Amino acid sequence: MVAFADTLISWYEDHKRDLPWRGEPDPYKIWVSEIILQQTRVQQGWDYYLRFIDNFPDVKALAEADEDRVLKVWQGLGYYSRARNMHAAAREIMEKHDGHFPNEYDKILSLKGIGNYTAAAISSIAFGLPYPAVDGNVIRIVSRIFGICDDVTQPVVVKKITAICETEIDSKRPGVFNQAAMDFGAIQCVPRNPNCDECPFQSSCYAYNNHLVDILPVKKKKAESKHRYFHYTVYLSDNQTIIEKRTGSDIWRNMYQFPLTEADSEEYADKPLFSIREVLSHQIIHAAFYVKNVKKLPKLSQNQLVIPFDDMEKYPMPKIMTEFLKYLA
Repeated sequence: MVAFADTLISWYEDHKRDLPWRGEPDPYKIWVSEIILQQTRVQQGWDYYLRFIDNFPDVKALAEADEDRVLKVWQGLGYYSRARNMHAAAREIMEKHDGHFPNEYDKILSLKGIGNYTAAAISSIAFGLPYPAVDGNVIRIVSRIFGICDDVTQPVVVKKITAICETEIDSKRPGVFNQAAMDFGAIQCVPRNPNCDECPFQSSCYAYNNHLVDILPVKKKKAESKHRYFHYTVYLSDNQTIIEKRTGSDIWRNMYQFPLTEADSEEYADKPLFSIREVLSHQIIHAAFYVKNVKKLPKLSQNQLVIPFDDMEKYPMPKIMTEFLKYLA
């Protein structure tokens, strides 16, 4: 592909998005923005980025923060392992790198929660290192323009696309190249109905010239989502209630909730006061809430504690919990 990088960067200079982290030289803030944008739309992530930086302006502030506070600031953004991993990585930076964000790709990649894409993004944007950041957007535009007709969910195909990007990346402006690719995939070469009529690659795009724009990239069919049925009991006694902290490796780890019983179906023995459904990446949660006014709260189980009901919002909670509290309000 002749002048791929030049064409891409030229398009970017005319169309780049105005984002709060754009032009940011601080690798910490670049890291925060990249982690937030994983599994999150820019519009939603914008305010969370500003809030996160306001609460934790640098690695030291994040490392010294209590995990509950980190999760509370992250609350509502989902995929909470991202916040837990960032918190752990910040502490690792303080302990192993004297509080300085590492400036080598391999050292960045070794931090908890950072994969090839994020390491490449930080390396290129903050330190000018020529590593291509290959995410879903980049996979899509390279598949279409260069004619990659194999299943892009396969690691060997991603490796092939990465190799193309390694060849095409502008070694003098790797950060600009990667941001240009991100924006081109987000604005121009979108998944459905891309703007091919005004695309600078129209004449050389394999997909466009072979009528495969709607076919590429090729992806195998996703497995069906698992349905789970959560039944929450809300005990109330003189404005006191019981909450519990989720542990283990399940969803929403270290977040707080009302006492939970997971069932095989959503058949209710009693009529719930409130029910809600939340669709996650690989599972669908059906949640029902039952309120019980009691004279005395039941005996606590492990990871449970008694708090004033009015203090509920002080604790980091999954979205279904906050939606229930909104309903009560």
